[in-house]
Amino acid sequence: MTVSTPSSSLGRHAFGVAALAFGLITLAWHDYNGWHQPRYLIYAAAAAQIFGGAAIEFRRTAKTGALVLAAVYLVFALLCVPGIVAAPRIYNSWGNFFEQFSLVTGPAIVFARLSSAWSRETLDRIGRILLGICAASFTLEQAFYLGATALLVPKWIPPSQMFWAVMTTVLFALAAVALLTNRMALLAARLLTMMVVSFGLLVWVPLVISDPHNHTNWSENAETFAIAGAAWILADLLGEYRLNDHRPR
Repeated sequence: MTVSTPSSSLGRHAFGVAALAFGLITLAWHDYNGWHQPRYLIYAAAAAQIFGGAAIEFRRTAKTGALVLAAVYLVFALLCVPGIVAAPRIYNSWGNFFEQFSLVTGPAIVFARLSSAWSRETLDRIGRILLGICAASFTLEQAFYLGATALLVPKWIPPSQMFWAVMTTVLFALAAVALLTNRMALLAARLLTMMVVSFGLLVWVPLVISDPHNHTNWSENAETFAIAGAAWILADLLGEYRLNDHRPR
């Protein structure tokens, strides 16, 4: 089996920039997303994100960078498990897990695309299912914390904050269904990418500008764009699959 060359790398580049920024933010605040982990873990995570984010940008080192980034985000996903075990009925820990796991899916897809581990069909299916599960978790997280979600919506956007909180929750659910059932999955991945990018531009970027000394604003900004990058990577994969599937043989 030969190693395929991805026809689009925009998602990979976007994810790499977000991961690199995330690493610099982690290093600057000596903390990962407000989790208050031991310093040795924080510095290792920052170094991994900076190295991986830079390496994934270049074709020759993208596979190594993707592996490093998948590993570091998997570690932070696993760090959410004790919280889930301790309080399984509180969805916040589940939500944190799937937020981190969504960051694993992006570089994992990049790594698999650049290797011969799986066929294109298998990688397409695995990518859809993994990110589809994460989208389902985003749906539940917003539904359970709908009031807090509404407060994040800028007040100047009509018709109301609660309208957009409900609407984006429904859109997350539709994206999850589309990805898991493989019905209009490419369109769903692209729209999911656009929606998450809009969260960053409309919610977190203004918060960074209004309060640049708040670590949460910076880390949530980087995480949001990284999740968008992961969805974009899947969209690139599905777009490549559809292109190749219709290419004359």
